[in-house]
Amino acid sequence: MIVEERIYTLHPGKVSEMVRLYGDEGLPLQQKYLGRFIGYFTSETGNLNQVVFMWGYDSLDDRTARRERLAKDPEWQKYLQKVGLLLVTQENRLLKPTAFSPIR
Repeated sequence: MIVEERIYTLHPGKVSEMVRLYGDEGLPLQQKYLGRFIGYFTSETGNLNQVVFMWGYDSLDDRTARRERLAKDPEWQKYLQKVGLLLVTQENRLLKPTAFSPIR
């Protein structure tokens, strides 16, 4: 299994809008296509104006295939246009759990 972590830094004051938009539109679309939804978080300390979310996949190939199917959905493309107005930066990491991690 791999875990994809995405960190989006938003324009100041846009976190609540992003959380609402993702909960109402983004998450339902992603759940149709992606792997295991692990969580969605907002930053309280450190770098502010950030949201972090994580998805689990069986492998890199599994992630690639699922994200390709998602990218072809016209509703996803509409959603991305809305979200793009809120974003400053995006970071993406693929994490490999250790043998003793509770998420494997």
